[in-house]
Amino acid sequence: MTEQFDPKEETGFDRLLHFTLPERDARGRAVRLGPVLDRILGAHDYPAALKHVLAEALVLTALMGSLLKGEGSQLTMQAQTEDGVVDLLACDYRDGELRGYVQHDEERFAELGANPTLEALFGKGYLAITFDDATTGQRYQGIVPLEGGSLSEAVEAYFMQSEQVPTLIRTAVRAGKDGTVAGGILLQHLPEGEEGRERLHVRLDHPEWEHVAVLSGSIRHEELVDPALSMEALVWRLFHEEQEVRVEAGAGLSRGCRCSILHFEDVLSRFPAEDRKDMRDERGIILVDCAFCSREFEIQD
Repeated sequence: MTEQFDPKEETGFDRLLHFTLPERDARGRAVRLGPVLDRILGAHDYPAALKHVLAEALVLTALMGSLLKGEGSQLTMQAQTEDGVVDLLACDYRDGELRGYVQHDEERFAELGANPTLEALFGKGYLAITFDDATTGQRYQGIVPLEGGSLSEAVEAYFMQSEQVPTLIRTAVRAGKDGTVAGGILLQHLPEGEEGRERLHVRLDHPEWEHVAVLSGSIRHEELVDPALSMEALVWRLFHEEQEVRVEAGAGLSRGCRCSILHFEDVLSRFPAEDRKDMRDERGIILVDCAFCSREFEIQD
């Protein structure tokens, strides 16, 4: 690694780290969520298993969102099912703001036991990942079956099928008496550069990618959630024998629920007057619940 870092300036909780391996045609992102994660999870009284799956989803959303360029660009990830115990898992990232929630059937969930599998939670479902590019005004979406042992595996499948980019993702979640910590790392092989060319000849057996995948695949669960280990130190452990590793501090993260009375007034204004009339209670108030932060707003229409 060509750079040395002041430990006081290294990346800890709730900040993204970007890195590239120029000689291997690879780029990466790393993140560890702490206080921001606890704030998002604390908005709902989720069972432990749902906290775990939402924490993993938020890590994935942050990692993928950090690939976007341009202020106002947004990444949205939704896992939906057909009659699953979990009806919907939704997360999004925009300009360092992160939010997410899970909607589920409490009675059916109680029958699953302490450590339900992804299949038990979601049944037959799919994962939809949407990129809204503010610089071009374009939106593109990929949808893949919600299969495998984790959400991370489904996201890897998305990048291979929809983006044709070989991708390796590792995530970890640890819950303790002091809160929940979740971390993750994302590596991608980009032999034709990050932009501007179609990837028509994706090779999972490319020697440079095989090398990167082996090194990054060796990361341990405890390393991703160890608060004493900075993201720079983690990247150093994995790739210290490489000729060059370039790192750059990414966005700081915050809970990004954008609900407000003004926002909901704007949304409701798009409904016909008759529809808004039906929404009012006996006081003439429209009650709006925010699924992300679990707050209720009274809108005077």
